[in-house]
Amino acid sequence: MTDATAIAAAFAACRASKRAAFIPFVTGGDPDLASSGEVIDALAEAGADLIEVGVPFSDPIADGPVNQRAAARALAAGATLSSLLDLVARRRSRLGVPVVLFSYFNPIHARGMRRFAEQAASSGVDGVLCVDLPPEESAEYAAELHEHGLDTIFLLAPTSTKERIDLVGESSTGFAYFVSRTGVTGARSGLPRELTREVKAVRRRLPLPLAVGFGISTPAHVEAVGRIADGVVVGSALVAVVEKTGAGPGLAKAVAARAAALAAPLRSR
Repeated sequence: MTDATAIAAAFAACRASKRAAFIPFVTGGDPDLASSGEVIDALAEAGADLIEVGVPFSDPIADGPVNQRAAARALAAGATLSSLLDLVARRRSRLGVPVVLFSYFNPIHARGMRRFAEQAASSGVDGVLCVDLPPEESAEYAAELHEHGLDTIFLLAPTSTKERIDLVGESSTGFAYFVSRTGVTGARSGLPRELTREVKAVRRRLPLPLAVGFGISTPAHVEAVGRIADGVVVGSALVAVVEKTGAGPGLAKAVAARAAALAAPLRSR
């Protein structure tokens, strides 16, 4: 595995522009597969530097109510890991930005790690964030993904020790993901007061970019986090637009407008 991946290149381009990367998240297959594809296209057009596509799972323990409902809608509409990989494959060449799959380990394990890595790579996926797989148990997973040119992204939290920060730094490629607060995903009214100090402490120990997510839901949040991190992840605020708007001709436009407003503080710096 080399550093010359699409994800590394995206962060390098943002760094050269002296700004953080804007990384929107949506649940794949929500509210249905066709609409989900249009939403992903809209995110790229609205200024995404990378796009996280969530693989819907029946027990999304790291997700709050908004993303839980999105996973339920996607599963009810028939979304599967295979259909999402096909969705990425049909769009990857025209998106122009890297795609990261956000998944729980169960779907990957059920598919088989080698088969998953082969299919994800051939579909145009650039990296995988497996939210409930700790780096201590990831040797086989990481070897298969790296063999197929996929970045492995692991999580850090405010409670992470120096030793764990170092381990995640050694295990991650592309970037590492810092959870801004303990708990689950979901929009919040404000950012934790300790966030700046925590992010600076983590970045001093990491040899690769650090993106921050969970609870970032307004342009002011994006601006604040963009001053201290290499990437800003926004999920529930966009998933909520999908939920409110529903399938139809106005969905992509509504998501694009919200994403553009959220990304604007990074572009104006």
